[in-house]
Amino acid sequence: MSEEINIEAGAGTYRSKRLIHLRKLAPILVFIVFFILWELFVRLLNIKEFILPPPSKVFESLYQYRELIIQNSLQTLMTTLIGFLIGILIGLIGGVLLGSSVIIYESFYPALIAFNSIPKVAFIPILVIWFGIGTIPAICTAFLLAFFPILVNVAAGIATVESELRDVLRALGATKIQMIRKVGLPRSMPYFFASLKVALTVAFVGSIVSETVASNLGVGYLMLVASARFQTSLAFACLLVTGALGIMLYLICALFERKMTRWTIRESTSTSFFG
Repeated sequence: MSEEINIEAGAGTYRSKRLIHLRKLAPILVFIVFFILWELFVRLLNIKEFILPPPSKVFESLYQYRELIIQNSLQTLMTTLIGFLIGILIGLIGGVLLGSSVIIYESFYPALIAFNSIPKVAFIPILVIWFGIGTIPAICTAFLLAFFPILVNVAAGIATVESELRDVLRALGATKIQMIRKVGLPRSMPYFFASLKVALTVAFVGSIVSETVASNLGVGYLMLVASARFQTSLAFACLLVTGALGIMLYLICALFERKMTRWTIRESTSTSFFG
């Protein structure tokens, strides 16, 4: 009987390991199948390269113009990260200030919704008037798109602390700062780190859009130039690089979220309130 149980346990462990490996390989297989179908679609329908290039030509352009693509990709990555980091700073500080008071939160929330409803592309011509064509409009656009989800999520995490818990903390003699530091911030951390993935993605998009309008460097600018010259394979190569960078940044944020949310949970459960 014990041998049968051990065999079943071993089989279950083997199946779980296979499932883990399959889950890791599945995204790669999806991309491989997608590129194969894309290549067959273009070849069988005999679509002209300047309309829709096959993946083989896209990867060829990716290698041929690798130095140019790397240079412009680094520029886009730099503007995105600078705007994103500024968005984290402003969004975190603003979220704490908004969430510290229910009255402030309810007063400013409609204005924030109105601001977020404005297409950020509409700000680019104004940014060009203020700062000229170049890097700064791309950074500002990335910031404008990044800070809002961070601000709202942090404010919501702090402002939605239960009123009963607030009453108990006041009865224990906790100050406003102590309530925010010991309860509000740990409570808002899962919201904060979840919002980072959204904020980084939209900041990346904003930076590229700004480069297509008001820049002479970056992936967006390179795609615009390639399209104007009918170098469609180069434009698609830029799209592939953009997608790869987006996935890389998203995975970094997801890893950072897993590490930090575990830390905040341990920290909030292992320390005393007034310690």
